Amino acid sequence: MTQPDVVSTQQDGHTRSLYAATMNAASERPALAGHQSVDVCVVGAGFTGLSSALHLAEQGFRVAVLEAQRVGFGASGRNGGQIVNSYSRDMDMIEARFGEASARALGDMAFEGNRIIRERIEQYDIQCDLKNGNLFAACNDKQLAALRHHRALWEKYGHRELELLEGEAYRREIGSARYTGALLDHSGGHLHPLNLVMGQAAAFESLGGVIFEHSPMTRLEYGERVSIHTAEGVIEAERAVIAGNAYLGNIVLELADRSMPCGTQVIATEVLDEATAQRLLPTDRAVEDGNYLLDYYRLSAERRLIYGGGVTYGGRDPASIEGAIRPKLLKTFPELENVRIDYAWSGNFLLTLNRLPQFGRLNHNVYYAQGYSGHGVTSSHLAGRLMGEIIKGDSARFDAFAGIKHLPFPGGRRFAVPFSAMGAWYYALRDRLGM
Repeated sequence: MTQPDVVSTQQDGHTRSLYAATMNAASERPALAGHQSVDVCVVGAGFTGLSSALHLAEQGFRVAVLEAQRVGFGASGRNGGQIVNSYSRDMDMIEARFGEASARALGDMAFEGNRIIRERIEQYDIQCDLKNGNLFAACNDKQLAALRHHRALWEKYGHRELELLEGEAYRREIGSARYTGALLDHSGGHLHPLNLVMGQAAAFESLGGVIFEHSPMTRLEYGERVSIHTAEGVIEAERAVIAGNAYLGNIVLELADRSMPCGTQVIATEVLDEATAQRLLPTDRAVEDGNYLLDYYRLSAERRLIYGGGVTYGGRDPASIEGAIRPKLLKTFPELENVRIDYAWSGNFLLTLNRLPQFGRLNHNVYYAQGYSGHGVTSSHLAGRLMGEIIKGDSARFDAFAGIKHLPFPGGRRFAVPFSAMGAWYYALRDRLGM
């Protein structure tokens, strides 16, 4: 018997999910009250915000973080938990649209976020169920050809930990007849994302950093010192980092106009017996397929199958998360027809029109990073390092991203969602037809 969808309820201040049910112990932080003065104020306690805060604290800056809900409440604590290298657009597209210099600059950083995550886990002894390896699975011959190109492109930028599994060779990794091959990235991996963000919060606090939860930003005032207001207090800082991503809302309109929150849905099964888990994913790696609206899945530490997929433009949830995702799971693993679904949840990521991250300045002392378009686990950690660099005075790598032009979605605020949904329908149809 399956449980009903429970995304509307909360668990310890988090959306009820497998991650919230299995997160490491964490104390609730106080809300901001009164006046605070720091070197840097970071808005948002997800991967981008806490990666930035931790890098800055390590450099000796006095840093405070404002979080509207709880640490890891947004996408950082809800995502598929997959460590996937690079960006949502590959370097050939970047070179064609923005030139060789941009492609080289971004290509040199494309695999750095993965390394930062692993450095943090080791340096601060973060317990987050890290496992190695992820796969890109081809649903047809066209997607397999694309994986060959993908491997050659990544190798051009120095990433050589890739293994192409053509034909039945992929079956050593995935117990499904759905695919025609796969590309294995030995340097990728998967983990418990909420425990990773919680571990970084604890590391930041161990260096003297302060986090205020239940403290949404209500107003941002520019000046020689920036002022960030909440309902009960204000923080004045030399500099600020805006890192709210899809959960920032419309409080900063110049960011909202060039991005779109999109929802993705995830389910987790009951604990599988060891033989079943071994049959589904023999080497315990994470998988995502090559469709435009892709499916992604992996095993949790306790042998639950975590399966996600689909996109809802504008961030709305389907009527039933299990109803939307279970058919996808059964298409991949039909033998799980009678499996119980114990958890169902959703989360929003932030989409940009060109699918590349948005970095930039709102003022001479206010910076932002957002819009990872589905590749936020690794890209957000890279963003944190670049924030540390630019605030320290080295802007070169940050500016490689900031120089990329981002346009608003066609149709403006009123029609951006239906226009994007129409485009997604077209590409999903092409996937189904193998085009």
